[in-house]
Amino acid sequence: MKRLQAFKYELMPDGEQQRDMRRFAGSCRFVYNKALSIQKMNYETGNQYINYVSMAKQLTHWRNAVDTLWLKNAPYHPLQHALKDLEKAYKNFFAKRTDFPRFKRKGNGDSFRYPDPKQIKLDTANNRISLPKLGWIRYRNSREIVGEVRNVTVSCNSRKWFVSIQTQREIEQPLPIATSAIGIDVGIVRFATLSDTTFIEPLNSFKKHQQRLARYQRRMSHKQKFSNNWKKAKYKVQQIHSSIANARKDFLHKTTTTISKNHALVCLEDLQVRNMSKSSKGNGEQHGKMVKQKSGLNRSILDQGWGEFRRQLDYKMKWSGGMLLAVSPHNTSRSCPRCRCISKDNRKTQAQFLCVDCGYENNADVVGAINVLERGYRLLACGESAQLGHSMKQEPTEVSQLVFSRTP
Repeated sequence: MKRLQAFKYELMPDGEQQRDMRRFAGSCRFVYNKALSIQKMNYETGNQYINYVSMAKQLTHWRNAVDTLWLKNAPYHPLQHALKDLEKAYKNFFAKRTDFPRFKRKGNGDSFRYPDPKQIKLDTANNRISLPKLGWIRYRNSREIVGEVRNVTVSCNSRKWFVSIQTQREIEQPLPIATSAIGIDVGIVRFATLSDTTFIEPLNSFKKHQQRLARYQRRMSHKQKFSNNWKKAKYKVQQIHSSIANARKDFLHKTTTTISKNHALVCLEDLQVRNMSKSSKGNGEQHGKMVKQKSGLNRSILDQGWGEFRRQLDYKMKWSGGMLLAVSPHNTSRSCPRCRCISKDNRKTQAQFLCVDCGYENNADVVGAINVLERGYRLLACGESAQLGHSMKQEPTEVSQLVFSRTP
């Protein structure tokens, strides 16, 4: 099987290279925003969507136009890839996976990509990489790069530049070392509760730094916009945001690595995090209810990183030869795993589960994890509906399956 893997390092560019990278990122942002503006105007006039090939022809005119001759100073392939990013954003929007594409702002996710591996030279012995129109750049070599280089992405975060090198290599189909199966119920008080009654405490990275972040944001709001003091305050806010994100990512990587190594089958709930964390403010005609409480809940949900947790488990289970199944979350914490009784009265409190029919008692999150595992077993065995309490003769409903890799 082919494995795609990215290796990310911090770059150590000189002053001229930093200026060039800022210009290249700005050029890609300009091309993306200009193409998006054309697409929006084209839609308003009732015309059809402009595909990538037609838009790439306009890129050639922009590079030769008198007003935008500075685009020629940037490498051509990253500019083309900016148009591909826009096309991908539209496809995700049409497939209802994301919102409508938005214009990019300076300083927010500045990056550009070199998609052609022939233009990339890698010298791992001397910890340097050569990129078109940038030359050789040193990087902090923290681990060995394995595989054939496919593309390189250069990005900026908190005034630091990073390079992400994606490689591809052929490996044998892995066999799972572990033989156990586990169900996972994610939450806020407990980040993840496993069906074997163990649980993982949440990190709450944002919550730990929330007051400190608010303090520096207030300081920034008191500065004159775009002044030197305002830029210093903004940099401090960016550093806090970066440390929050890095701590969360490190926690999720360690957690998912441990789970994928110790279990051959992992079942979790197919949660729609975007819908769960929607604002409840409402609109001018109909105001929302309990807006303050819902905003706090939304903040806690996003602080856990459930979507990233599922994404990492997806590819790590595949790499270890295991299987990841996502089942319906409907009534997982209200269904008794012993007698199959479904009732909202079964859950006495947020943490306590007590079946009103048979008297089964346990932690509500543990009950949810047990039910998730059972639904995964039923799906795996005969493709039946993962809904507890349904007849086995009922026709199966659609359940999203993330990874279903058969081992030889």
